[in-house]
Amino acid sequence: MPQKLFFTSNPAISKWGHYTLDQALTFVAKNGTVIVCIVSQPYLPFLNNWLISISMQNRQDMVLVIAEDYPSLYKVNELWPGHAVLIPPVLDVEAAHKFGSQGFFNFTARRPSHLLKILELGYSVMYNDVDMVWLADPFPYLQGDHDVYFTDDMTAIKPLNHSHDLPPPGKKGRPYICSCMIFLRPTDGAKVILKKWLEELQIEPWSRTKKSNDQPAFNWALMKNAKEADLYLLPQSAFPTGGLYFKNKTWVKETKGKHVIIHNNYIVGFEKKIKRFRDYGLCILIQNMLSAKLFILACLRIVSKDVSTVAVNTQGWGRKMSIVFNFVMKKDG
Repeated sequence: MPQKLFFTSNPAISKWGHYTLDQALTFVAKNGTVIVCIVSQPYLPFLNNWLISISMQNRQDMVLVIAEDYPSLYKVNELWPGHAVLIPPVLDVEAAHKFGSQGFFNFTARRPSHLLKILELGYSVMYNDVDMVWLADPFPYLQGDHDVYFTDDMTAIKPLNHSHDLPPPGKKGRPYICSCMIFLRPTDGAKVILKKWLEELQIEPWSRTKKSNDQPAFNWALMKNAKEADLYLLPQSAFPTGGLYFKNKTWVKETKGKHVIIHNNYIVGFEKKIKRFRDYGLCILIQNMLSAKLFILACLRIVSKDVSTVAVNTQGWGRKMSIVFNFVMKKDG
């Protein structure tokens, strides 16, 4: 495996079909820890935005993209060799676009299985959905040696010194923890939670009358097995749900400077999510970078003979400044 990023005019991408999770983790992990997302082709613009925000915290080298289709696998590894892996079987990606669909359920239901494989290989893992943006480095907030760290998906405002215990059940008899930002250590307790999460998905599968996703099952697993794992609720001020951050301007103002990762949830649809990111100054995509030729390049700090400079406006991040990314533009032909 290469020890640094590189580009070739005619990359041999077929080898990536045989690239294993074990190989990928060996290459990407730093100090036994990896940052993981799961992506299919339609989500590549969000992947780009997320990666740029991570690169601004100098954590991009720890990222492993789990691709759910071959075009995503090949595209990421063509431009960023070794940072994407596909774990068979391949799903019907076209069916996984719409929130609430069976395809979406099948897509998200693979999450605990992927994460469990990483733990069983001996690595700690931070999982993020790609409709997130990092405003600061989250790793200093992973205090202690707990098994599982997570965030609350409720919009009710908590005191700044709120408890880090699993919140009590809500109206549906379970907590409302978000399954989109999780940190796990390779401990027996964390593995128990993931195994129970998989069991809960079998108990409550998707149906036309109950269009579920993987999050309720995650909450049942946490609640039913809280005594078997050391759980830790991350601070709301640093990891707010989108339903709070985007809909409560007073709270945002009062907690200014404390926000670490922003999740663009409580809204459905690609275009709506992108618009909201733009409206709040969190869409750090550059329009002409949405083409496949320029995919992912802005977040990579690479020295090359062919360098172009792009200024990224981050006005909505609480300060007016320009971040200049030097990135390699892959030549035609």
